[in-house]
Amino acid sequence: MNAIGYFVEGAKRNGMRRSVGDQNRTFLDFCAQRGFEAVGTFQDIGAADTGPGFQQMLAFLQRNDRGFAVVVADSLGVLGTDLGQSAIALLQLESAGVRVVSAHNGTELAKELLETWADRGEGTPVSERVRSAMRKKAVRGEVLGRPPYGYQVGPRRRLELVPDEALIVRYIYRLYLQEEMGIRKIAGQLNSENIPTRRGGRWSMVTVRDILRNRSYLGTYTRFGVKVAGSHPPLVSPEDFRRVQDRLQSHQVSERTRTVTPFLLSGLVYCGRCGNRLIGVSRRQKWTTKAGEEHSAAYRYYQCESRTNQSTCEYNTQRAAELEARVRALLLDDSSATRVRRAGNTDSYLLDVATQVEKVEARVRKNRREIEELVADTAHGHISLERMRALGFGLAGERQAVLGDLAAARARVAAHESEAERRKHLEDSRQRLATHWEHLQFEALQAAVREVVDRVEVDRTDARLFLRS
Repeated sequence: MNAIGYFVEGAKRNGMRRSVGDQNRTFLDFCAQRGFEAVGTFQDIGAADTGPGFQQMLAFLQRNDRGFAVVVADSLGVLGTDLGQSAIALLQLESAGVRVVSAHNGTELAKELLETWADRGEGTPVSERVRSAMRKKAVRGEVLGRPPYGYQVGPRRRLELVPDEALIVRYIYRLYLQEEMGIRKIAGQLNSENIPTRRGGRWSMVTVRDILRNRSYLGTYTRFGVKVAGSHPPLVSPEDFRRVQDRLQSHQVSERTRTVTPFLLSGLVYCGRCGNRLIGVSRRQKWTTKAGEEHSAAYRYYQCESRTNQSTCEYNTQRAAELEARVRALLLDDSSATRVRRAGNTDSYLLDVATQVEKVEARVRKNRREIEELVADTAHGHISLERMRALGFGLAGERQAVLGDLAAARARVAAHESEAERRKHLEDSRQRLATHWEHLQFEALQAAVREVVDRVEVDRTDARLFLRS
């Protein structure tokens, strides 16, 4: 069997720092004693999952010709400076289809990780200790986080009713069950009656849907896998709640069969009447001819979000293909576009890209929290090791994708260090986009459009293009 060694300079084992030379000798001894063939080694100086050596090892493991292999590490400390980092690196390696074992005793490091985590030894992430404390509060029925609409936090940290909001919750359930109104129409009904949300805004399909799905209205508090029945006054009967979920589920079953295709201009198109965004909407139609032949067709539109989700604004709907073709035509005719700079003399594109970097960094942190919680649940016996791996491999793949997005976003910032470079880069990007539009794959085309286009304002046949400047 093939064995791959992975070393990190100065990684600790039993509290002692180990050099790459020490780790390599232990690896070679391991191979000699167990009959493994050492086919390669990789090493890093810093954090494992972001180190170049680790990334090279992952690329090697994903090759079809690598053969059956195990990855051998000196200790968990090689995979990370704390248990959270070790868990991330371990899941990334195991998702490539290899076992990761200790160079000293051949045991799987996944089991060692869980045992160490269960003992809550040194290096256990703070997030896990916080989560454990919050779980204890949830068992007592104490509210954690923002209370659902219709309730407020009482003096004993229990949910208590907000009378005005409770009436609206019951009203929404009545409209859905007795009046048989859809979610969008309910949002429109609430807005037409000038009923504000808790924050004073307008109702949307999402806010209405979340209320219809929230089990808190049964009087049961649920958090961190803990359910406390009868912790607060209910707003909906179990029978009504079940009927609502059955109806919602019946719609979801039909929706699951649909193939969701993203829209090229999502987030860039705005209504010229109300200023709200236009969102992508797909419609499918079936019909039968007089001859008995069945036909079907799919239609894609950009439609004003105020109308779609809130039943407000006038009819402002654009055929997707036609609007995208108009945007390309405007890109070709540079004189028809408006150059946009935001925040005074600050580079608008750099501001946007810096914001993108922050958002991607937040996704990286969120991914780590999810992996830590998954490992903690396994270490405490809530789920099995096999279940942890099944879920963790998906999170590991997501992390690789997010780290790629982060590197790309940081590269875009670095590519615009001066205003002259930025202007030339944007103009070159506009020309390439307009010229090679039909030859680009969707993801590359969408990224190019977002780099060049600030927004598009449309109203019936009128369209205005605003370019980044």
